[in-house]
Amino acid sequence: MSHAIVIGAGIGGIATALRLQKSGYEVLVLESNSYPGGKLSTLSKDGYRFDLGPSLFTMPHLVTELFELFGVAPENYFSYRKKQTICNYFWEDGLRFIADADQEAFIRNASKTFEEPTDSLRAYLLQNQVKYDLTSGVFLEKSLHKLSTYLSKTTLSALVQIKKLSINETLNEVNTKCFKNPKLIQYFNRYATYNGSSPYQTPGIMSMIPDLEMRFGTFFPKGGMHTIAKSLFELAKSQGVRFKFNETAKRIKVENGKAIGVVSEASEYESSLVVSNMDIYPTYKLLLKDQKQPKKVLEQERSSSALIFYWGIAKEFPELDLHNILFSESYAAEFRSIFVTKELHDDPTIYINITSKEEASDAPSGCENWFVMINAPGNYGQDWQAMRKKAKEMIITKINNILNTDIEPLIQTEHIIDPTGIEASTSSFRGALYGAASNSKFASFLRHPNFSRTIKNLYFCGGSVHPGGGIPLCLLSAKIIGDLIPKP
Repeated sequence: MSHAIVIGAGIGGIATALRLQKSGYEVLVLESNSYPGGKLSTLSKDGYRFDLGPSLFTMPHLVTELFELFGVAPENYFSYRKKQTICNYFWEDGLRFIADADQEAFIRNASKTFEEPTDSLRAYLLQNQVKYDLTSGVFLEKSLHKLSTYLSKTTLSALVQIKKLSINETLNEVNTKCFKNPKLIQYFNRYATYNGSSPYQTPGIMSMIPDLEMRFGTFFPKGGMHTIAKSLFELAKSQGVRFKFNETAKRIKVENGKAIGVVSEASEYESSLVVSNMDIYPTYKLLLKDQKQPKKVLEQERSSSALIFYWGIAKEFPELDLHNILFSESYAAEFRSIFVTKELHDDPTIYINITSKEEASDAPSGCENWFVMINAPGNYGQDWQAMRKKAKEMIITKINNILNTDIEPLIQTEHIIDPTGIEASTSSFRGALYGAASNSKFASFLRHPNFSRTIKNLYFCGGSVHPGGGIPLCLLSAKIIGDLIPKP
């Protein structure tokens, strides 16, 4: 039987292992951590449970289809429910907006809250849908680095209608043309953060991102986000995929232009093909350091990172939901700080995720588990200890002002992760959450492909390669590899 080795048991690595196993390979996954899931991990502390990584779940069919590949009922491993409220939004001046999952309800409420015509909102959402439908089959589901992709009818259709894609405008420019209310513009600009970019630099095609939420919905997995990776891990084990934890890959063996195995700190393995789910930067710098380096790819600007406070809060806040945003007064200044000066902005936008709203056991009775995150620059050697202290003061002040509370005495337990911690635990270069930033209209094409152009039988999956970061795109990277690999 042909053997395959996957380096890294992140969500993309596990999904790739499943697809390879289904194709007939005998798959071994090497993981340096003691647990599967990569960024999709969990922490229990003082009676509270926290999801440490991604907190937004969309496109669940990309998860369930992996179970269906093996004829297994997904509900035997994994269940989820759709959210009626997408997110709650708050501004310093007291304005609040609840984003309804129902599109017509969203249009009505947004029109009333932001005093924008319903026709403008409906036209904008339709425009986003057109962008997604034109490009998803090209930019998300296929390799951008294969000629066959560009000869398809789907690609030709997108090229004929390229003006509709807004690739020569920034997301902010698109939103400013469509709306007058600066708060509504800020609301739609926020979607640039879904791939760790700036709305003032990322191309306008990114306005298709809200279509994923509004057309397909947002969901909550029973047991928390980490159960997505956990369920796929259990499926993979049941199908014969082998995992070795606490075993760090040291080198991808290459002979005569072919990947033939992996050397770990504990052993040496031969294989017919190798897939790296490790961030593309350390993959080359550590595992392929004797091979030709793709300089342009590795020098790409990194996406934003995050500074996250995990707080056990001794109170319940009925005005908050699973997802909550407390907006900065100056979004443009915030993104200049993140991407230009590489600092934390004095008035950061705050994201609060509270899974105990959906899973009561995640916090003691009468309490809530707060995942409090601000967008941060990557790790460029800043004094993160000082920045963490300053950020906590700014966050507490903003929460107190907007929610009319005194939050600090309510914090019963605390855990903090900054970009250095993200980098250390996930091997993400500079602690970037999404690999390279998408602050250019060429960013999609500059992402590393899912295969090596110079080394046969070497493939790449996960958030740092095509099509990008986030759970759905990581799963799609695995799907692309499944279409690329030769049958054993």
